[in-house]
Amino acid sequence: MRLLRLLSLLQVRRVWAGSELAQRLEVSIRTVRRDVDKLRQLGYPVATNAGLAGYELAAGATAPPLLLDDDEAVAIVVGLRAAVGGVTGIEEASLRALAKIEQLLPAHLRRRINALATFTVPLVGGGPTVDGDTLTRIAAACRDAEKLRIEYRDHHDASAARRTPLHLHRVN
Repeated sequence: MRLLRLLSLLQVRRVWAGSELAQRLEVSIRTVRRDVDKLRQLGYPVATNAGLAGYELAAGATAPPLLLDDDEAVAIVVGLRAAVGGVTGIEEASLRALAKIEQLLPAHLRRRINALATFTVPLVGGGPTVDGDTLTRIAAACRDAEKLRIEYRDHHDASAARRTPLHLHRVN
């Protein structure tokens, strides 16, 4: 698990000082060196940056597979779906990439993404924004036909709340 965390950190930033990696991973610098050696043995192109006494992933065709956390994977799929429907010139490439990525996703992420696609409509030309986590929870509640408790301020600026059953239909 620590090797995956190390690899993930190396993908986030171009160069990491060994001491920074050790602090992030809560290990000694010596352990970071051993873990970097293990990554190299596994075929990951980890280069030593002598100027910073640090490490970086070397660019090139042998780069390791991209590691994404759940939120990053969802963001990529939502972005690609938006590009399929509305970005001229990249629709086909976006659709191909989307198909490849969705095949690799675990079931819990596919369910989350499908709920977002089924119960949301992207706004064209801007407008109000919504927190991604909130939108995902609402979409999941719609998918699962759950009731929502909605807290808001009425037109007199008084606090109010409602509990509502969701009888929503899928977006075509």
